[in-house]
Formats: sequence, structure tokens, C-alpha cells
Amino acid sequence: MPASLLLMSSAALAGEATDPSTPGGAASAGASCDPYTTYSCLDAYLGTGFFERLGNYYALEWGQAAAPSDPNAPASRRDDWPATPQSTPPMPFTEWPYGGATALGVTRPNSVDSPLMVALGNTAPGEWLQDHNFQLYGWVNAGFNVSSNTVRPGGNAPIAYAYTPNTVQLDQVVLYLDRFPDTVQTDHIDWGMRLSAIYGENYRYTTSYGIASYQLLKKNNVNGYDFPMLYGELYIPQVAQGLMLRAGRYISLPDIEAQLAPNNYMYTHSMTYTFDNYTNEGVQATLAATKNLFLQLGVSIGTEAPFWHWGEKVKNPDPNPLYPGNTFLKDPGAKPSLTGCIRYTTDSGNDDVYACANGINNGVWGYNNLQWYGVTYYHKFDDKWHLSWEIYDLHQNGVPNLNNPTAMAAYAAGGTPFSPQYMPYNAPGLANCSNPNALTCRATAIGTVAYLNYQITPRDNISFRPEFFDDQQGQRTGTKAKYFNLGLGWQHWWSPQVEIRPEIDWDRSLGVNAFNGNANAGIAPDRKYTVMGAMDVILHF
Repeated sequence: MPASLLLMSSAALAGEATDPSTPGGAASAGASCDPYTTYSCLDAYLGTGFFERLGNYYALEWGQAAAPSDPNAPASRRDDWPATPQSTPPMPFTEWPYGGATALGVTRPNSVDSPLMVALGNTAPGEWLQDHNFQLYGWVNAGFNVSSNTVRPGGNAPIAYAYTPNTVQLDQVVLYLDRFPDTVQTDHIDWGMRLSAIYGENYRYTTSYGIASYQLLKKNNVNGYDFPMLYGELYIPQVAQGLMLRAGRYISLPDIEAQLAPNNYMYTHSMTYTFDNYTNEGVQATLAATKNLFLQLGVSIGTEAPFWHWGEKVKNPDPNPLYPGNTFLKDPGAKPSLTGCIRYTTDSGNDDVYACANGINNGVWGYNNLQWYGVTYYHKFDDKWHLSWEIYDLHQNGVPNLNNPTAMAAYAAGGTPFSPQYMPYNAPGLANCSNPNALTCRATAIGTVAYLNYQITPRDNISFRPEFFDDQQGQRTGTKAKYFNLGLGWQHWWSPQVEIRPEIDWDRSLGVNAFNGNANAGIAPDRKYTVMGAMDVILHF
């Protein structure tokens, strides 16, 4: 239900529900009404004070799978659009995911179910936000893991989002300020925007080199802050079935998973997701050529790279065969790059194929200059079962060779953009090249992951995650190895605002130790497997 429909005048709704001239009439109406059956008494149920409304709204939704529904609300999607495949709860989405755009044909302004916006509903700031189609909302996400690894911190790596074993952590506190363009209507141009902020352990996975990156790359802080999405949008419905233009910093387009906790089936993430593209800065166009076929084209400054790093040079203290000049680019991967995608969804909504090439340039070794080519596929078997699957190939070129003494001497002496003198922690990886005489080589990783999901109830889902990840030169994980992962997770929603996600995972590296180490501390891994139990809680506001 659009949150805007909750932000109605207390007096007006109370007047519908009871006689305000009667002492205690509004309070009595609020105590006796059920907004799930009589929506018009919602505001009387909520009360008048900020904290009263906030607490009452959490209580109202407890044990429910959705917010109370306004029977007079406008349609939330175009009539002839492909059918909505999922519901949230218990899934992390309703439409099959795609990136770079607010969902076309299925988005109304003020459509987030937010307790904070409900609590603000009868205040001057809340009314202003509502009148201008803005929403302020977010969540708090914390979790823990119990692992067979013992090295702290970092011993679970290359498992991410719970990289330190046997610990409790604040994963992320997130705040959004959104304005959604109305993409259901087709008669006028509309605009949108998002400002986001994140704090917690998960900043490690959104950091872009040059945007508050000192926390991760200079200090290796456990917790930190970032601004992973800062963009504006322009929606033009008169072009084909709709054209969306987005400019700014945004989450990279492909992937089943996402950095933001509510957008994932499970608490932990696959390696396939952990080691690929995260954010882009640039301009992205999404065209609904038909209701089924979407085309995307974008230009960005590489991956995890801000505009001001394009062409920026720094002093080279040790000219060498890799970088012979007296200066080199601060981030060679910060350069104009192309993204192109095609998405097809069947009329039934049961099948969706999404193929992308993301951040494409010459692929030179950069902070995270990944050349990403991949496909996601979604299939709904019935109302209980569905499958999400992804496969990709990514690579970088000219990565210094760990097995070449000349290359390693240059790296140690500060003669590369990512030597310890410039980036003491969490620098881009080097390559375990097969030819020891080569100064550099191409580093490639192939990943594939699936989520097989079974919806037990409208508030419960079980996910089974099998994965294979081949880090062919060890540049992504730090160890040249093939990895297998099996994960089993349960997502239980106490309400649309409160979710827990317990899971158990088994990870295995073939032929070489890859777990229970810490690259930042110089501790080599000494185990070939990890068994881990983990759980988190997400509280929306």
C-alpha cells in the first residue's frame, strides 16, 4: 500500500470513525477499529503523537504479511504489464530485479510502507514530504556468525559480509530520501531522485576509491560510512513504453544479490556477488521498447571510480618496467566505460532473462576495473517455488604478476598505483600468472550461483544456494582456487517491518588453503573449508 495513503488528516479520518464531540471518542475509535477491515479508521487507530503513531503502526502490522490496503488507491501497475511474479514479504522483491532505473510501469510515488513516514504523517515536515512525493525511511541491520575459522579479524574471508568469524556486528544502518517518478501513468514527464547513506561493517563492500575511502584503504576501519546511491532520474513516458534516464552514483546493473540488506534472500552473500561490480557513476538510460523487452545503455567512469579520478596523476617514486614514467594515473580504471543490457519478461511474469555487459573499457588493472559479462535468469514454477540463477565472466588486463621478481620489486617499492605506499589496506589484488617471465597477465574469474526458493507461508521462505566460483589467477579472492558453496537459509518476517534470516553455509576450496587467514595482517590461510552458521535481523523504519 502506498505510504502516502497513510498520511491523511487525523481529524478527517477520526471524524469518519467517531463523533469528535464525544469525550475520548477518537481514542475509543482507535482502540476498537481494525484498519485491515475498515481502512477509514486507520488514522484514529494510530493516534496523534509521533511516538504513539510509530509504536501503533509497528503493532498494527505485527503478524501481518502486508500493510492495510486502501480500497480507493490507484492502480499500482499498468493493466497490460506482465504479471507481478512475487510478493514482499517474504521475498526481497516483487518484480524480477534489474538495475539502473526505478521500475518502469509499476511504480507509484510514496509507495514505500514506512513507519517513520506514518509517524510523521500529521506533522508539518511529514505533510511537506507527502505533498512533494518525498519519503524518508531506512532500516537497521545487525547479525552474528559462528564459524569453524578462528583468525580474527578476517578469518572467514573470502566469505564476505561476515568476514570476521565468531562475532556480532552492526551490518548496516541505512537512510534513504526518495522521490519516485510515477511510471504507471503515461501522460506526463516525471522526475525522481535518491540520496542514501550507510554506516556499518558493510561499507567495506560499497566503497568507491575517492569517496570517503580513507576509512577502508588507509585505516581498514571495521565500521564506516558511505553514500552508495546519489542520483536523479527523468521519466519520459512518451518514448516507446517509457524511457528512464538516471544520472549520478548508482548500484551496478546486473546481479541477483545487492549490497542493501532487504534486497537479498539470505544474510550472507555468494562469492559470485562479493567479487564483482558494485557501483557506477555516470548516466544510464533504460527504454521499455515494449512491455516485455527493455533495452539499457549507459556511460560511466569505470567501476567504483569517481569522476575526479579520470586523468588524475600522482608521482611515481620508482620508475620501472611496469610504470616507467615519473608519474602514473592514480586509478587507471577511472575512464569512460560502456554498459549495455537487454531484458525480456514473458506476459505471465514467470520467466525473465537479463543479459548485461557492465563497465566495459580496455580493462586495464584499476581499483575495481572489472569487465563484466553475464546473464541472470528467473523462473517461477508456481506460487510456492521459484528459481533465480546467475552466471558471469569478468576480467582485468595487465595485472602485475605475483610470480615475477621484477613486478613484485616494483610493487614493493611504490612503483604501481596500488602499492602499499598509496593503499596500505584492501588494495586491488595481484595475479598468480602461469608464466613467471611475464610482468603482467589477464586475471579472469567465472562465477555462477542459484537460489532455489520455497515459500512456506506469506511470511516465510526457504532458500537453497549452490555456487561455483573459479578465481583463475587468484586476483579476486587472494587465492588461485576453485570454490564451492552450499547455503541453506530461512527468511521469517514477523511483520513487513521486521525480518530474521538464519542460515547455515559450507564453503570449500579445491586443492589449496583459502580460509582462516588475513591478507591485511600477513596471515596466510590454513584451511580448505568453512562451516558457518549465521543470522541477522532487519528492522525497517
